[in-house]
Amino acid sequence: MRDYDEVTAFLGEWGPFQRLIFFLLSASIIPNGFNGMSVVFLAGIPEHRCRVPDAANLSSAWRNHSVPLRLRDGREVPHSCRRYRLATIANFSALGLEPGRDVDLGQLEQESCLDGWEFSQDVYLSTVVTEVWQEECSLRNHGCTDWLQLPADFLHQLGDVHCVICHRGHGPDLQLCGGFHTRFIPESPRWLISQRRFREAEDIIQKAAKMNNIAVPAVIFDSVEELNTLKQQKAFIMDLFRTQNIAIMTIMSLLLWMLTSVGYFALSLDAPNLHGDAYLNCFLSALIEVPAYVIAWLLLRTLPRRYIIAAVLFWGGGVLLFIQLVPADYYFLSIGLVMLGKFGITSAFSMLYVFTAELYPTLVRNMAVGVTSMASRVGSIIAPYFVYLGAYNRMLPYIVMGSLTVLIGIITLLFPESLGTTLPETLEQMQKVKWFRSGKKTRDSMEIEENPKVLITAF
Repeated sequence: MRDYDEVTAFLGEWGPFQRLIFFLLSASIIPNGFNGMSVVFLAGIPEHRCRVPDAANLSSAWRNHSVPLRLRDGREVPHSCRRYRLATIANFSALGLEPGRDVDLGQLEQESCLDGWEFSQDVYLSTVVTEVWQEECSLRNHGCTDWLQLPADFLHQLGDVHCVICHRGHGPDLQLCGGFHTRFIPESPRWLISQRRFREAEDIIQKAAKMNNIAVPAVIFDSVEELNTLKQQKAFIMDLFRTQNIAIMTIMSLLLWMLTSVGYFALSLDAPNLHGDAYLNCFLSALIEVPAYVIAWLLLRTLPRRYIIAAVLFWGGGVLLFIQLVPADYYFLSIGLVMLGKFGITSAFSMLYVFTAELYPTLVRNMAVGVTSMASRVGSIIAPYFVYLGAYNRMLPYIVMGSLTVLIGIITLLFPESLGTTLPETLEQMQKVKWFRSGKKTRDSMEIEENPKVLITAF
């Protein structure tokens, strides 16, 4: 009995058709880069201080000293959330008293920013915080704007969740948000076969053979019984939890995707908060992804998946944990370590798509990737809250992210290895997680072990 790979072997592995599909799929994802991290700038928080109304009867000296100073990164800067009580300093101003000479500023009562804020335009001319949230915050009489970026980050990432839901979820024919359809990309013949749409699958394979300048066999699918993938089954989301082994693998996959996403998006969103120019730091944060993807591609070609994913996660998490040992004034070293940490997490993130697709059978493969991708969006939603742990301690975000990244690196080692095995076609052919390896092997799993084949395919 032939399987799908045997039936379509005549097409070859890397002909013009496969290269075209690869190029189109790669090109279709490029627009995501233009808005994926736009919230970093759209919802950026400029330097700010409490506004003192023009109508306040203050001398120039008291107006310049109306906001207390605080220590940040080794230097004194105006407090962004507090000011001296306006009625008190207006009274001192009227009496002709001078701040610092006649009045001890450290003893003055303080109040929140009741009249809003003055925002610096040195970095951002305007953002969501300066244009939209300030009025809302003033109405609510909150004392600081730092919390205002969280709703913007949350809503932006929630939009990405909608994009995941919008995907039709069956092969590379995607329905993107906003109603745009990439109709130039054909359906996956393997998926069509699993749905018993044989004629459509055969038409696509014939077109592929024609593009590859290969003669098409007289009969491609000669009978339903001839293929292992053609069992009359329908997939439901609960199939991802059908047995204890599958349920544990799915839960582990959800954790792996979600926590990796937390690290990736938290480090990306935190780039403007690093020392120095925010735009340069964001550029470096984006630039480090290029070698990360190249290295991931090279590693995936020859090395065991679970070991290399665990290795780059250990690398990323370990580097982030090491940042706390760097002296506070070694800014460039800290930034370099952050970039190296993102390098490891980005590499792992890019490998998860391949690894997850290889672990699950055709019947639920796209469903599994969709569900785990949804989990990654949950991670991106909560990522900003990890960033804002820095308001309590500068090192806290890196300690938490580093620890979680090392933890999921350990979890990755519990997955079965997928390199060198054929793509499973049924749930029974799925491999077992590490602690379930003992037990009776099914006939299908024994056939896979006896006849291993590299599973890379364009379909």
